[in-house]
Amino acid sequence: MGDVEVNALRGVNLDIMPNDFVAIMGKSGSGKSTFMNILGCLDVPTRGSYFLDQVDVGSMSKDQLANLRNRKIGFVFQSFNLLSRTSALENVELPLMYNKKISSKEMRERSLKALEAVGLAGRAHHFPNQLSGGEQQRVAIARSLVNDPVVILADEPTGNLDTRTSIEVMAIFQSLNSQGITIVIVTHEADIAAFTKRNITFRDGKIIREIEVAGQRNAREELALIPAIAEEEEV
Repeated sequence: MGDVEVNALRGVNLDIMPNDFVAIMGKSGSGKSTFMNILGCLDVPTRGSYFLDQVDVGSMSKDQLANLRNRKIGFVFQSFNLLSRTSALENVELPLMYNKKISSKEMRERSLKALEAVGLAGRAHHFPNQLSGGEQQRVAIARSLVNDPVVILADEPTGNLDTRTSIEVMAIFQSLNSQGITIVIVTHEADIAAFTKRNITFRDGKIIREIEVAGQRNAREELALIPAIAEEEEV
């Protein structure tokens, strides 16, 4: 910033292992967004090294980084980032369009399979404005899955959703994680972080706390209880 050097991250040393499910937490300005940008190969560290799937990304060109992102990383955003004039199926197909080795038939099959994995096989031809917020986020998750990434990075994936829909999204993430997919989410909500396996808190560019989640919340079990609670309140 002008003549002033600001260290967004300082001395961060962290391993995220295969099949991990991590919540990144911290106040605004703590460094968590910069950390996620480095994980997603959107930024490269000015010092130190970052290895993604045993590959040091620091010396890669922009084109190499773009190719790496497309092959190994799935992104999920708070605002969904869906194309409004494109169907759910076509939105999911987008990452595959950069892979010239995949035929249009395989592209469609893989995209339908991804939609099925998030429970939206029957909504493939609906447009975003015909879907609820939760359904739009499911489409975004399906899009992140379609390239079989080594890790899914989700930035406040429940930030625009109500409580029940947030738990539904976390149930999908837990299901994907149980299938061996590594997931890293940014969240400021402790109750959402409780659905993950590990919580890492940043402050002033440093990791100040790293804990294994004891008694991880089970999203599917909690979803089963929500209708019963609603009925009791109505009575």
